[in-house]
Amino acid sequence: MLRDDIICALSTPQGIGALAIIRVSGENSHSLIAPFFISKRVSKTGYESHRAYFGDFSVKEELIDEVLTTFFDEGKSFTGEESFEISCHGSPYIVQRIMECILEAGSRLADPGEYTMRAFMNGRMDLAQAEAVADLIAAQSKKAHRIALNQLKGNLSSDLKILREELISFASLIELELDFSEEDVEFADRSQLRELVSKVLETVNKLSSSFALGNALKSGVPVAIVGAPNTGKSTLLNQLLGEDRAIVSDEAGTTRDVIEETLNIDGILFRLIDTAGIRETNQNIEAMGIERSQQKIKEASIVLCLADASDE
Repeated sequence: MLRDDIICALSTPQGIGALAIIRVSGENSHSLIAPFFISKRVSKTGYESHRAYFGDFSVKEELIDEVLTTFFDEGKSFTGEESFEISCHGSPYIVQRIMECILEAGSRLADPGEYTMRAFMNGRMDLAQAEAVADLIAAQSKKAHRIALNQLKGNLSSDLKILREELISFASLIELELDFSEEDVEFADRSQLRELVSKVLETVNKLSSSFALGNALKSGVPVAIVGAPNTGKSTLLNQLLGEDRAIVSDEAGTTRDVIEETLNIDGILFRLIDTAGIRETNQNIEAMGIERSQQKIKEASIVLCLADASDE
């Protein structure tokens, strides 16, 4: 449930770095920050939205760090609430001390995804855009990044809005026809209804296809490398990756389990899956590996089947 208190969180990764950013969001955030942040650049009228202020972050005359604080007014921030972003040096001690001060002053740690949830609840984005935030952060390829960014910009939401309007139009015409069916009154030409249904189906099919493609690009296109033992599956995997990821041996059945690695080709992420050689065997461990290989074949979007050219 959405709460109206002040939340804070470290927005940059944990660990040592040149900089760290701490986000604070909630009504009257400036009152919470005021006792700690001192800057000569803050005017008597207060903070100006979308402006960064350089100053000292101190507690009880103890200087913790020189920081750059950016203020966002209500309705103009990511969450739609009054917000601050405190940029400090990336020392774990400095981050801990600043977080302690903010928490002791009355804020609390944000729940996972709460900033995005507040943005949605405050009308800053719809559900499709909220989902795109996580996809954009997790994007590992150019294509996945592009899809997430387009969704965040509202492209998917626009398509869904058009589809909703078409469905409402169709439902309205059908309801009118049903209400006055006994009075022999025709409100819509039958060809118009068929055309509307075809248009709706076309939009739905387009969205369905784009979901399958987008999901594959986001997670990586699964590529299963299969074949009999000693046909060069592991060698191919190593060559594609440019490293000795899988053990290569003249002995048949070296690969007993599935080996999976990612490869980015022209902005598209592929999940390469080296599988156990498929053959009849009495060895339990190898049989389990072959069973997993067969399962990966079913799940793969692309199957590369290798064969020994010397075999007749």
